[in-house]
Amino acid sequence: MPRKTLLRSVYSEKTNFTTGSNAPVEPRTLERALGARIRSIRRERDLSVNDLAGASNISAGMLSKIENGQISPSLSTLQSIATALTVSLSMVFAATEERRDCSFVRAKQGVIIERRGTKVGHVYQLLGHVIGGDVVVEPYLITLKEEAEAFTGFQHAGIEFIYMLTGEVLYRHGDKSYRLRPGDSILFDSGALHGPETLVKPPMTYLSIIVYPRKP
Repeated sequence: MPRKTLLRSVYSEKTNFTTGSNAPVEPRTLERALGARIRSIRRERDLSVNDLAGASNISAGMLSKIENGQISPSLSTLQSIATALTVSLSMVFAATEERRDCSFVRAKQGVIIERRGTKVGHVYQLLGHVIGGDVVVEPYLITLKEEAEAFTGFQHAGIEFIYMLTGEVLYRHGDKSYRLRPGDSILFDSGALHGPETLVKPPMTYLSIIVYPRKP
């Protein structure tokens, strides 16, 4: 079969090119927009699902379904929620045009963050952040200076991805160690103890992306 004909055949079978990953396509509906807006305001007010549900005289289960866009709430229910949140109903409906967070950081302008490893010579530059959504993503450019010390006591919720840029390090995760050189990567459950065990060729830099669920 000629190459052009083959390509047309492949494209005709795959008409949905909305994403380059296997992540499910997220429908943009009024229910989802309203739910996201209510959840955002609730978090701004530092209220739990149970707090807002009680103040709105609805069940926590129903509120959870509303926030996740699984049901279409009545106007009276939305009014009760808005009243409990001390906002107008129009502010809730302002969510019909969904906003999507985007963080842009220029080269060498990442925010220096104090973390546990800072005390042993590890420098963390936060490369971006988003304030909404159910998942927190923290991308860091980590630099281990000449005087940096090994530290394998990191442990936190979520998943971590590391991509080695410069230098060489023996990185420990749980009971195993991995030698990372430029271009190498490692993805792991960060609930296990982990961290640089041996600084083979300092200074070194690597990209660290930590992903964990946002607290309700």
